[in-house]
Amino acid sequence: MSSPSESRLLLPSEFSDPTPSTYGASLNTNDDSESVPRKVLEHRLLRKLDFRTAYLVLIYVLNQMDRHNAAAARLCGFEEDLGMKGKQFNTLISSLYIGYVFTQTPSNLILTRIAKPSMYLSSCMSLWGLLTTLIGVFCCLTVYYQALSLRFLVGFLEATFYPGAFYLLSRWYKREELGYRTAFFTAAIGFSNVFGSLFASGILANMEGFLGYAAWRWLFLIEGYLTVIVGICGMFILPDFPSGPARWLTSAELSLARRRMEEDSRGHGPAEPKPSSGFSDLLSMVTDWKAWLIGTALACCNASLSFNLFFPTLVATMGYSPTISLMLCAPPWIVSTITAVIVARHSDATRERFGHTAFALSMMITGYILASSTMNITVRYLSLFFLTQSQVSNVVLLTWISNTFARSSSKRAVAIGFINTIGMSGSILSPYIWVSSWGPTYNNSCRICIALASMAIILCWVFKRHLEQLNEAAEAEERELRLPKGYRYLL
Repeated sequence: MSSPSESRLLLPSEFSDPTPSTYGASLNTNDDSESVPRKVLEHRLLRKLDFRTAYLVLIYVLNQMDRHNAAAARLCGFEEDLGMKGKQFNTLISSLYIGYVFTQTPSNLILTRIAKPSMYLSSCMSLWGLLTTLIGVFCCLTVYYQALSLRFLVGFLEATFYPGAFYLLSRWYKREELGYRTAFFTAAIGFSNVFGSLFASGILANMEGFLGYAAWRWLFLIEGYLTVIVGICGMFILPDFPSGPARWLTSAELSLARRRMEEDSRGHGPAEPKPSSGFSDLLSMVTDWKAWLIGTALACCNASLSFNLFFPTLVATMGYSPTISLMLCAPPWIVSTITAVIVARHSDATRERFGHTAFALSMMITGYILASSTMNITVRYLSLFFLTQSQVSNVVLLTWISNTFARSSSKRAVAIGFINTIGMSGSILSPYIWVSSWGPTYNNSCRICIALASMAIILCWVFKRHLEQLNEAAEAEERELRLPKGYRYLL
């Protein structure tokens, strides 16, 4: 990365005006780039961009609620009404993530070929919201395999959002800005668990038998309807790529947005090179051992985070009613949301990824050790606070992946989709870690997750050591050839 002074020299004269100004100064939106200093223009750009991309957090809140509504519905007859036996509920949870495997990489390839990701992502969201609604509205839905098929299709469409949102953010934000922004995805996980638990407790406690429907049906119906509405609004709010037109930016701001991406990728080639074929990009990922290494680490991380899928069930092991259990889910996630933003902000400020990922996973290991050591209600509830602090590990790890595989926008899109697909294998298997026969202690589940989290830390360390060697080789070459400092991988 170039220093700020070097970056300024690399800018054309229209962004180099030394006229003093401050953030928040009154500026005419029609001011051209010659009259606005770079710093003020950049603040104004980021303020507008943050407002637009914040809508992704709302989408992700509903995405998480749709993922986990089956766990809440389980407390009020969902499993019994569909006649589930044995591990069928675990298979129902897993089926959602099987859809992810088929869609994530092709979806990101599609994103590199279209001009309006806002329409694409929002349309997919509205469709998965519609399918979620159908789970609740079909009176004939008393057959397990109907619910299983609909959950698979929901996952098939939901898979477009997470890697797509990461890719969209990476097209607008610089590497040192990306972690803090993506941290709000973790905040969305916490908020969705807080709001989702309270929301579900209200529906499940008060809507049983309303209009002849079971309460769990109303849960799917209402959450799906909200998702459809938010998806339609997203078509008009979400930003498209900076390479295309953006009516919400001035010409100077849009020009700066494009130049920022060029500066951020300097040393890796231009930010927007001549497009390569999707197949060649995918082939380069499939044959890159680093992608498999960090993808396996992500899979272990996702599987160790599987407590999230059964959080209401874990809280219910303390012996409270379904309504109280859902309300008790909220406090750990409130603390987790605050911690996630702090950790991600610090990760960006220090330009460090591995240590922050390992710290979050270590908190989770501590939580699992506490949970497996006793059935004491106080200690068990305390363990949930430690477990929820680990959610930021997934986001920091994905940000690290986006930072590392950033040679071009198309390859970055394929990398995010492909590595997410590998990582999703952990989510597919994770429901089977929490089988009912291991309850209420779930000691075996805790031990498996401890082993998976430890493996994730080890693999991330190997990845970090390899990037350190690449940075050292680049530094040695620059010293030998007397070249200016170029691109460095974040560690």
